[in-house]
Amino acid sequence: MRMDLTERFLRGLYSAVLYVLTPVTVYHLIWRGFRFREYFQRWNERYASYPQPSPRVDVWLHAVSVGEVNAAAPVVDALRRAHPQWRWLVTTITPTGSERVRALWGEGVDHVYVPYDLPGAVSRFLGQYRPRLALVMETELWPNLLFGCRDRGIPTYILNARLSARSLRGYRVLAPLISRVVRTLRRIGAQSGADGKRFVALGAQPDHVVDTGNLKFDIAVPQGIVEFVHAFGSGLGTRRAWIAASTHEDEEAAVIAIHRRLRQRYPDLLLLWAPRHPERFPRVADQAAGAGWRVGTRRAHTWPGADDAVFVIDTLGELMAFYACAEVAFVGGSLQAVGGHNLLEPAAVGTAMVTGPHLHNFAEISRRLREAGALEIREDAEGIATALDELLQDRARRGAMVEAGQALVLQGRGALARTLQMIAADLPTIPAADEAVAGPAGAAPA
Repeated sequence: MRMDLTERFLRGLYSAVLYVLTPVTVYHLIWRGFRFREYFQRWNERYASYPQPSPRVDVWLHAVSVGEVNAAAPVVDALRRAHPQWRWLVTTITPTGSERVRALWGEGVDHVYVPYDLPGAVSRFLGQYRPRLALVMETELWPNLLFGCRDRGIPTYILNARLSARSLRGYRVLAPLISRVVRTLRRIGAQSGADGKRFVALGAQPDHVVDTGNLKFDIAVPQGIVEFVHAFGSGLGTRRAWIAASTHEDEEAAVIAIHRRLRQRYPDLLLLWAPRHPERFPRVADQAAGAGWRVGTRRAHTWPGADDAVFVIDTLGELMAFYACAEVAFVGGSLQAVGGHNLLEPAAVGTAMVTGPHLHNFAEISRRLREAGALEIREDAEGIATALDELLQDRARRGAMVEAGQALVLQGRGALARTLQMIAADLPTIPAADEAVAGPAGAAPA
């Protein structure tokens, strides 16, 4: 499809700005590298410079980080079971997302970082892997990447698409360009009717938006979770535990204050602490030790010690299992304007939940959980401490919240089947592995 003059101008202007800002991407990688050393590695992938050609892939799936990879897992697993001959490429942006891809699928899928949205890098990336089908998770509307898929005839879908009112306002700054971007998509599988309406307001064709529901409701409880909880509890004895999960830097002082308050009533209470970002693992351990508590960590000690007041979960992929070990949970990213994190994981494994008020990334899910009586939302750290204290005292209330949460998760399932039906018409029919590898990478201009 040839671009019109307006599109050519908008893409050129957008790309020119990105090229001017290219030094900022280098600074960003260096800055993140000092916090998380994996950002110093694999820069060639960020700019789509590949050492050797790659065979053509049947399906390319892009998921930003851990949460999106987990949400995509039911789709990937279902398609891999049905079509084991397909070659897969999964891209992420973050190293933690990369680690999660490897933890889930090992060498069963190819993985690279998605390149920056520079025209030359996008061209090299698409020329290197030549996907037959592109599946993009949630809200990754990169203009050059999606225009590139359209121009190469690659059918592209957004899965589990979400668009908050705040994000819609932000995208409207680039409305003339973004409205054209969303019209390149074959279909948009929206998490909810409200998300779908916002994509239409952004410029998507109404008949290309499908309310598939939220894939996170199709979450699978980890295998062996009963044995995991038993192993955890065998060393805990009669002690009780609560969990602070997916916390951000500005929430850490609040977690310390909440735990100090709770231990006044429950002197042997254990805090399971899972920071959102791996670079915060050692820092929260240091903060907890600085508060005067004995601290254990998953990597160093496996299970909490008898005298530990805090146990830092410094691993990836085990959060759901540790949710199941706690009586109550605070889900972070909600005391500051991050927008919240996945509330369905603790609901699925049977843990009563408390959050802060900032839940715009999970507005529909949090509303449904709250209306069902499965979630407490408080305005500040003091309110969260009070809610956790009340729940620790009231076993019957915790049980009612757990029952309501698990019932809601069960009722919400079905997004996987609807998503697979939505993309069925464009599923590859000829294994790409039978074709020759791509030509030399890097031929496109920078």
